[in-house]
Amino acid sequence: MIFFIKILIAASIISFASWLSGQYPKLAGFIIALPIASLIAIIFSYYEHQDVEKTITFTKSILIAVPVSYLFFIPFFFANLLNMNFWLIYLSGIFLLVGGYFIHKYLITFF
Repeated sequence: MIFFIKILIAASIISFASWLSGQYPKLAGFIIALPIASLIAIIFSYYEHQDVEKTITFTKSILIAVPVSYLFFIPFFFANLLNMNFWLIYLSGIFLLVGGYFIHKYLITFF
């Protein structure tokens, strides 16, 4: 039952931001940029496992992953300059994100 409640909460936040992007795209972008998903996931993780050390490791991983995940947005930033279509931009971002995973995997070993 808890699993479905977690799904409902996360889906509601994402759906709300998606809906809001039609009326107020700047506000929706700001809301999505907030660490709402992290806040929810951290509390759910601690509630589910009751393990402070795992929760701390989880949050350290998030801290390292956030700047690495920005790699996804690089093709969008340069899309007009490179005259790329949406799918090429999107797939390039995914490709960079996969590379970012390996960067994250390397960096997390130091913490």
